[in-house]
Amino acid sequence: MTGPWLRDPPPRPLDLGILGHRVVVVAAHPDDETLGAGGLMRAVHESGGQVELVVATDGEAAFPDLDGPARDALAATRRRETDDALAALGLSGVPVHRLGMPDSALDADTLATALEPLLRDADAWVAPWAGDPHPDHTAAGLAAAAASPVTATGWTYPIWMWAWLEPDDPSIPWSHAHAHPLDETARTAKRRALACYASQTGGPAPIVPPDVLAHFDTGTEVVFRTPPGGSAPRERFDTLYAGDDGDPWATRTSWYERRKRAVLLASLPRERYRHAAEPACGTGALTVELAERCDRLDASGFSPAAVAATRGSVDGVPVIRAALPHPDALPDGIDLAVVSEVLYYLDDATLAATVDRLADAVLPGGDIVIAHWRGWPAEAPRDAEATHRELLDDPRFVPLVTHVDEDFLLHVLRRA
Repeated sequence: MTGPWLRDPPPRPLDLGILGHRVVVVAAHPDDETLGAGGLMRAVHESGGQVELVVATDGEAAFPDLDGPARDALAATRRRETDDALAALGLSGVPVHRLGMPDSALDADTLATALEPLLRDADAWVAPWAGDPHPDHTAAGLAAAAASPVTATGWTYPIWMWAWLEPDDPSIPWSHAHAHPLDETARTAKRRALACYASQTGGPAPIVPPDVLAHFDTGTEVVFRTPPGGSAPRERFDTLYAGDDGDPWATRTSWYERRKRAVLLASLPRERYRHAAEPACGTGALTVELAERCDRLDASGFSPAAVAATRGSVDGVPVIRAALPHPDALPDGIDLAVVSEVLYYLDDATLAATVDRLADAVLPGGDIVIAHWRGWPAEAPRDAEATHRELLDDPRFVPLVTHVDEDFLLHVLRRA
């Protein structure tokens, strides 16, 4: 990024490891993929990942005054340009799925239906940003998000944002921005790839003129993490807990989990609590230790398998099936609520209702513990920092303890 687009602080670096092995890139038109994510595609491929490209339209309506035969010829040209651009990026063997949908009339629902089988086993998808000021880009971004499996991380790239919006436009999700730097070899390869799209960059009235093209030759590509819009579905957790050992996050054995429990228990301001609640109790690894600090502890879980696992782990603690923000998960009159690794899975409305329920359930002077992994699960609508901010900014809660490390974020708050 250059000039007014420079950010302070800059977008965080993109860790290719987050993308996983199979990455499906979606383009509304031939050239979108190279403009917005050519370097990223190349990097995933060079790291041993599997890249696939889906091109929704052939871009035949780039010049609206063309007649039918001329549009057909332009579509054929743009298909060849895509092949040449991929070769220039070192991606000749990448599978390309050309859907042939109508250019400048892309329908999000129709595209989503076509994308579902192509995204089914993807670890990540990369598509045009739905906020980009082009209706086909909007449709492509919405379709990819709708068709995505819950286990895949979503990423979107802007195209016309750079030319048609201002850097401080409130619609731009800078808080979700990640930067992928291109070394000189990758930058040169991207320039060669873009030069292959002569139908768009050449002629007396190019679709992508030099001043717009300059935004894609900065040596940095920007993508936005695009989380799911709804809460993580219960079926996802049922599947995880149905695994061989019934402990999908190795809560009983992993150093991360054991260390987090130790930090959490050490952060409790009081030696003993009268009545505590632990929603989303998982396998009960924390429940066992928390029960030793409470006269009464109510535990609950979202998944029947998790409830069964906790019941088998601890004696003397009632464990029920309940989902946040139900009062059964957070009963009235508690003086401690421990909510770990669950709030970031809730959509905005459910999180807001859960925060309200915490304020109602926890007695004034009582404590609330929230702890979450900082890696942002694919199924989660937001990351740990954004999740914790919802409570930290709420005047009903007073922060007492803050713990931040490279793995997890933990806060203890007191009900005001």
